[in-house]
Amino acid sequence: MVTGGARSGKSRLAEAIVTGSGRTRRYIATAQAWDDEMRDRIAQHQTDRGADWITVEAPLDLSAALDAAGPEDAVLIDCATLWLTNHLLFEHDLDAEGTALLAACARCKAPVIIVSNEVGWGIVPDNALARRFRDAQGRLNQRIAAQAGLVVGVMAGLPMVLKGQLPPWM
Repeated sequence: MVTGGARSGKSRLAEAIVTGSGRTRRYIATAQAWDDEMRDRIAQHQTDRGADWITVEAPLDLSAALDAAGPEDAVLIDCATLWLTNHLLFEHDLDAEGTALLAACARCKAPVIIVSNEVGWGIVPDNALARRFRDAQGRLNQRIAAQAGLVVGVMAGLPMVLKGQLPPWM
């Protein structure tokens, strides 16, 4: 798991871990392009990664995307925050979806890295939906971190290992 604030360098670090693994790079994208600005962000991420990644669009069904990965792959899910947002907006059972995600990660034949935002360091949101999201994201992050062998926080582009050890190529 790689977590941190917005624009902290989370994705860049996660991509470096996957790239250094020497495995086939599988990127599972959870973003949905609802407007031009988001389309531009997605395009920039794709350009930054380069063409040697297999990209799977999975804004909701991460289980199927993870089940499709083989033992020769290294999987990067970017990101759990957008995935959770998608489920929240569709009014799905967030705890059940989190349980399904963790089960899919556990049975995946490939190593999986999940990028997720740390959203709990800010002020308490002023509306119920934002508070529900913040609380659900915090609970999901705790569940992912508990299962993960490596948890890295990123701040200002610098990795802080919270659990486990960075791979030797880092």
